[in-house]
Amino acid sequence: MSNTSNFREAWMQARGHSIVGPNVVANALPFLGGGLVLTAVGTYGGLTVLNSNPGIFMPTFWGALVFEIILFFVVRNIAEKANNSVALPLLAAYSLLSGYTLSGLVALALATPGVGITGIGIAALGCGVTFIAARQIGSNLSEEDGMALTKTIQLGVVALLVVLVGQLLFSFFGVFTPTWLEVGISGFGTLLFVGVAVVDFFVLPRTYRNEQYLSAALSMYLTYINLFIFILRLLIALNSRD
Repeated sequence: MSNTSNFREAWMQARGHSIVGPNVVANALPFLGGGLVLTAVGTYGGLTVLNSNPGIFMPTFWGALVFEIILFFVVRNIAEKANNSVALPLLAAYSLLSGYTLSGLVALALATPGVGITGIGIAALGCGVTFIAARQIGSNLSEEDGMALTKTIQLGVVALLVVLVGQLLFSFFGVFTPTWLEVGISGFGTLLFVGVAVVDFFVLPRTYRNEQYLSAALSMYLTYINLFIFILRLLIALNSRD
């Protein structure tokens, strides 16, 4: 799961604020699209390495993951200062690394009967449809409703993060999540990030000025990728057997 601290910090900044960047979302959307294209390129690269030289995939995966986490904080800090000429190539590199680290899950989806390339397409399409609907809903929320939804979603993100950390720790000891529980976690994550998508379109114009569009693009990118991951996890779990 991608880093969710960007969402939590954006919410903290947005509390009690009126709109400060009415055009920030529109300015950010082309860069969100470009980042997703680069993510697809990175995923293809990861799948190529996995198929041609699987022995080096895991070492490069962990290296890419560590660098991706570091790069996230660097990009976020630079983008918040609206230093877009520096932030843009770093954001592009972050998107490529994110795609590479996503390739393992995509490979699992391709190998799972009933998911395959069709399931990956469904997950991507579902994210796109969600964002279209979320923009309409989130942009028209009242201050009271928007803040109430944002606080609820924030609590849900924290709860999900705790569950995922616990799931990871158990896996280190050879205790893996049964299919029924994976379905529940993935379903909850999917619903939660649908809510995050709505909240993004409420929070971002209240958090970032128009010239901070790369910060907004990064926030929406994280939401899109997390939603894609949980939809794909759900499809894999539904088509798996213990």
